[in-house]
Amino acid sequence: MRVVTLRQIHSDISHRVDAASLTTNDAPQGDALFTREPGVLLAVQTADCVPILLADTKQRAIAAIHAGWRGTLRRIAAKTLGRMQMELGTRPEDVIAALGPAIGRCCYEVGSDVAREFHAQFPAAREWFDGPFDALASGESDPNWLPWLTMRPPGHPPPSPRVNLDLIAANRAILADAGVPPRQISASGFCTSCRTDLFFSYRRERATGRLLAAIGIRNT
Repeated sequence: MRVVTLRQIHSDISHRVDAASLTTNDAPQGDALFTREPGVLLAVQTADCVPILLADTKQRAIAAIHAGWRGTLRRIAAKTLGRMQMELGTRPEDVIAALGPAIGRCCYEVGSDVAREFHAQFPAAREWFDGPFDALASGESDPNWLPWLTMRPPGHPPPSPRVNLDLIAANRAILADAGVPPRQISASGFCTSCRTDLFFSYRRERATGRLLAAIGIRNT
């Protein structure tokens, strides 16, 4: 089977793979691929971000999605599913979704900028965070504009509060909101940062490799 990959850029851009696009060896820029072509493996690379594989069991259509926090914020999974609906006739209720190993809620610490952006985009965002989410999302915990009021020896202000984000839960909710039945959405349960004996983790290791998540349709 021919492997098709992307030049991933943390976007919400998806590409359809068809007979015409298979005539070139250039990898397009974006973060999702979808197709109904048999004999092709769609693949995305991750090292903490969420790899999402979709399979439409009725139309025999598939997708491979790379969802970091930026792609999740932009609902890349739902947008890719939307293109599958428009172009391939996919119905969300016929889709099976698999979320592969990714950094877990236990290890994925983010700052106030991420908390605010999720709060602005998702009414249910609070459920995906641990820590002082409400304070960070509202801006109440931003550093004091008079830093000398909070200085501690040896003369530095205290670190800004942080929260932990659950990318798996966020993408589960996005797919469910797009119409995929929750019982048809599964996740591996592995945290890449906790299990560097099995997986690559950019957050934990910095200099590391990449995991490859792939999905294809057999030739009939």
